[in-house]
Amino acid sequence: MSATALVQAHDLAKTFDVSPPWLNRALEGKPRVMLHAVDGVSFEIQKGKTLALVGESGCGKSTVARLLVGLYEPTRGGLTFDGQDAHAAFKTPAGRQLRRRIQMIFQDPYASLNPRWIVKDIVGEPIKEHGLINNESELKDRVAALLRSVGLSPLDMVKYPHQFSGGQRQRISIARALATAPEFLVCDEPTSALDVSVQAQVLNIMKDLQRQQGLTYLFISHNLAVVRHVSDQVGVMYLGRLVELADKQTLFANPRHPYTRMLLDAIPKMHDTGRARTPVSGEVPNALNPPDGCTFHPRCPHANARCKSERPESINMGNTRVACHAVQEGRI
Repeated sequence: MSATALVQAHDLAKTFDVSPPWLNRALEGKPRVMLHAVDGVSFEIQKGKTLALVGESGCGKSTVARLLVGLYEPTRGGLTFDGQDAHAAFKTPAGRQLRRRIQMIFQDPYASLNPRWIVKDIVGEPIKEHGLINNESELKDRVAALLRSVGLSPLDMVKYPHQFSGGQRQRISIARALATAPEFLVCDEPTSALDVSVQAQVLNIMKDLQRQQGLTYLFISHNLAVVRHVSDQVGVMYLGRLVELADKQTLFANPRHPYTRMLLDAIPKMHDTGRARTPVSGEVPNALNPPDGCTFHPRCPHANARCKSERPESINMGNTRVACHAVQEGRI
């Protein structure tokens, strides 16, 4: 781990108890059921850079996001933000200062904005909550500046969320996240609910804000084209684990893990017309009962007996960190 990184996650894990009610377990003899949503994820993000997390639905990306902003308490591991233990700080009075520096943009702009509040109250709420501005006139000026920074008009302050399109609502969400002048933004699929043309507008706004304010991003997405546009580093998740982590150029030019290769091979390419593409085969295993050994082995064309029995450790191989026996043994 680098001493200069703004965000450092160490062996981060989150387990949820999804057992049936106690009486059902007692009468029917059922055991407790634990869901390992995130299982030993480690990464770091340099100040002013973007780490993108990709993977299929249910792999634990959004759980990682909620762990980073303190919405979930980790079962194991921890998070260091600017040299301090973030989860320990969240429990203290000083945690309010830390929460000002870490904000989140949620996935669904239709669900994350209060439909009963006007835009001025939505964007101004974090400012009032943290006691940054108490004067009503100054608050209006600050909200107006935030709306202008995301491409909206100060005249929109008196409108309700239902009067905006999806892209405009997401811009309001971004303005709200920027209200406390944070350093680190966790973006949980901020463009997945938007049309492609609107996605590009929102992404360009986020890139511009990063350049202007030196923001650091964790960006979660299913869309590898979006990831290629916004990220500096890319982490590939599968069933709660980070199976590959590399800088963007390395990962797209030379993917190492079989799962990463399958994801990239599934993308249609302009110059590969007529070439047979390998689809991502098989189904994601049940997270409540994952396979032994490497959890990807039922879908992996390179799996052998070791893959079925021994869980691979994540090791550094050049500029890439990868958790795969086949890569480590030179079988790929």
